[in-house]
Amino acid sequence: MLKHLVLTRVLVHLAAKDKPFRAIDTHAGLGLYDLTADEAGRTGEWLEGWGRLDARFSDAVEALLAPYRAAVSAVRERHGPTIYPGSPALIREFLRSGDKGVFVELHPADAATLADRCRSDSRTKVLHLDGWTALGAMIPPPERRGLVLTDPPYEERGEIDRLGQSLLKAARKWPTGIFLGWYPIKDVAAIDQMIAALDRALDRPALRIDLMIDRPDDETRLHGTGLVVINPPWMLAAEADLFLPALAERLARGGYGAFRCDRLGREA
Repeated sequence: MLKHLVLTRVLVHLAAKDKPFRAIDTHAGLGLYDLTADEAGRTGEWLEGWGRLDARFSDAVEALLAPYRAAVSAVRERHGPTIYPGSPALIREFLRSGDKGVFVELHPADAATLADRCRSDSRTKVLHLDGWTALGAMIPPPERRGLVLTDPPYEERGEIDRLGQSLLKAARKWPTGIFLGWYPIKDVAAIDQMIAALDRALDRPALRIDLMIDRPDDETRLHGTGLVVINPPWMLAAEADLFLPALAERLARGGYGAFRCDRLGREA
């Protein structure tokens, strides 16, 4: 929820200007997910996220959610009412004729499925490649404008720290790009350490956007998610100040919901 809402807000910003942009997703996945499939039905996670968005928010929050809702609806019109789009499918909804979407996936079967789903769209390219390698090798692109979304699976130790270091190097290589790094909130100390290191090293503005839906008292459980956004659109912090409290209240478990939107780095 948080990742996709922030992603769509950044895409809205990029699409507001005439010059083309490139969107790179370094850990792209399948692109489309059936909420009635075995895995989604077994975990039921979507019921605690997208499933709670049926009721409307205030007009101001709904205005920010509108592009996200519209993108999901457009994907469902083509693929069925039980489909939920992953980040590649959301990105495709915002690409114009001159824009490019590059989707990187290491798992061979998933990469092949995603490539088949994007085959008819000349604006997109799917690469079977390690996402961390792509983050270093594919920037800067020909376009000056664009974004990189990095959403690793966090199956190996030290990936929180690796995220911060990799984003810092990437932002130095592509100073005009917007970088989004997603992380699960389990080990709060590791996240705080990564954020502090980024804050000290960055010579450009950034945001830490966290959404908590449960009390962070057990590091083995997922309590929320967060994003580091380097070179955020100028209005993103103000937008987050509107939608974060609304989402925290709506998605809270056991009466606990929390959020933060902290400014990091320095003005470029």
